[in-house]
Amino acid sequence: MQSYHTEIEIQQLKPKGEEVSGDVFISKRLAEEDRTVLVLSDGVGHGIKASVLATLTAAMALNYSSFHTKPEIAARIIMDVLPASAEKPNYATFTVIEIEKDGLVKIINYDNPPVIILRNKQRFRPAKIYELEVKGADNLGKILRCQEFYAMKEDRIIFYTDGVTQSGIDSMKFTMGWGNDKVFEYVTTLIESQPKMSATKLVKKIVNRALMNDNYSLKDDTSCGAIYFREPRRTMLITGPPFYKVKDQKFIKQIKDFKGSKMICGGTTADIIARNLNLKIETLQHSDPTLPPKSKLDGFELVTEGILTISRVEEILENYTFETRLHGSPAEEIAKRLLDNDIIYLLVGTRINWAHQDPDQPVEIEIRKTVIKRIVKLLELKFFKKVFVEFV
Repeated sequence: MQSYHTEIEIQQLKPKGEEVSGDVFISKRLAEEDRTVLVLSDGVGHGIKASVLATLTAAMALNYSSFHTKPEIAARIIMDVLPASAEKPNYATFTVIEIEKDGLVKIINYDNPPVIILRNKQRFRPAKIYELEVKGADNLGKILRCQEFYAMKEDRIIFYTDGVTQSGIDSMKFTMGWGNDKVFEYVTTLIESQPKMSATKLVKKIVNRALMNDNYSLKDDTSCGAIYFREPRRTMLITGPPFYKVKDQKFIKQIKDFKGSKMICGGTTADIIARNLNLKIETLQHSDPTLPPKSKLDGFELVTEGILTISRVEEILENYTFETRLHGSPAEEIAKRLLDNDIIYLLVGTRINWAHQDPDQPVEIEIRKTVIKRIVKLLELKFFKKVFVEFV
């Protein structure tokens, strides 16, 4: 049984003036196998052409890895499919990382910079490192560099495209670019200063440093991803009162016994909890004119209005990218806390609030349930969260 959470983050920047990035990152969680596959691909060149090459490569690599295809066979098919050019070969580099349910990590790298693996703040070199030749007469000399190891708590994996390592090239400081060794030194310095630094913060710092190396005008598409195996953070979001009032006490006990941070989304829900716990709700200063104000309740990180706020949370998560900045509105605060935690418990009351019931729909269809189900899907598939839902 794993004793850690797997935090995954990617940050990407493109050169000034480019419409799309020539680096592509995609991922998939195979729920039936409890396996996660990540792919980062870098198409040759820039712009649309590079993006197409990287997208094709990443999509195929993800699918073949999902089906357990041998890497050397998958790589041959990928290279055969990419469109040929009379001027120069069209290709894309790629890094594939597979994380199994038992903690086994498999890394397959083709022409991307070497992946950094940190254990106990030191570079970790797995015992199982090997090379595979790509199959096919047209692929002579093409090598896949592979590594396998079992992850431990506090391990980190950092992977990136050559936009990171080649940043600063031809500058006074980095004639040949930042380089793998300097990237490693920078990463270890960051971890030394903040041993519990999140994957999100780490990759932001690496990408921003690459941007700074290029004097804030990137010469190449720049991507950096990180995986951090760490102690999980837990939160509970409570929204809606129980269907039967007689279940209020059990509802309160579940909330009281929960070990982790807690949020309430719904005025009626907050009133029931406050009354049963002998607490007083304090309304805070209004921060978003489009939503009712937040409230304060001892023992809870956040108390907000119900369906309007939770619907806005879904919208934020749906549109969230690495460039999104979350501020202080009630919905943004909920979204931020959901993203900051790893194991999320949703305690969803099913008592119908007639003020929000659509009379044109069957009575049994309740808006809150629909929104919650969408949020669960986003948290699990887009943000790799472990989510537990209980309708009461």
